[in-house]
Amino acid sequence: MPAVSHAEDANPLSFNVSVTSDYRYRGISQSRLKPALQGGADYALPGGFYIGTWGSTISWIKDAGKIAGVDTGSSPVEIDFYGGYKGEIQKDFGYDVGLLQYWYPGNKLDRIAKNANTTEIYGALTYGPATIKYSHSLTTLFGTPDSKGSGYLDLSANFDVGSGFTVSPHVGHQKVRHFSDGSYTDYSLMLNKDLYGVTLSGGVVGSDAKKINGIPVYMSPAGKNLGRDAVVVAVKKTF
Repeated sequence: MPAVSHAEDANPLSFNVSVTSDYRYRGISQSRLKPALQGGADYALPGGFYIGTWGSTISWIKDAGKIAGVDTGSSPVEIDFYGGYKGEIQKDFGYDVGLLQYWYPGNKLDRIAKNANTTEIYGALTYGPATIKYSHSLTTLFGTPDSKGSGYLDLSANFDVGSGFTVSPHVGHQKVRHFSDGSYTDYSLMLNKDLYGVTLSGGVVGSDAKKINGIPVYMSPAGKNLGRDAVVVAVKKTF
């Protein structure tokens, strides 16, 4: 789920739609290194509270079944529901806490592992352009057995470099509880440009996700590494 703004304004309801060349989440492709269609809605409640939803086309659940030779359900979409509270400790120093539910309708991943649906709580601190955030799973993590209590820590920033351009570096570490081979660090460096009411973005995304005996832990049915370094581009419209 991409970062979104929950700031209150004259219209507390906002929508977004986007197309990306590869849906990367925490450095790992969710769309088999192929394009994805995405969109969401956010509502800023009084006093700093917010709720929202976001969705994307995906391939990884169906692909997991292809790899294992088991029907894990088509589940062609991910739908997220979230809510939380944002506030300021002092000027330019803010915080954000909330709950996020990842829902994969129709998934049958429990036929080879655990159900893919995942619930996380999160907390973030923002100072100026930089944000540090920690997410903690209250359930098993995206179908990984015995992974309840896994955590993801990431540091990101948005630097306005003028003329409508923004540079956004990011680094994060996913720790998968009781599955060290599934833990990894991801990173990205994106350049964003606001142009005629849309945001164009492009950059490099990747991870150090492991291989076991030469086989990627996170792989497509064709054996491609879903966490490999790649160039990703996207177009987003918010209204």
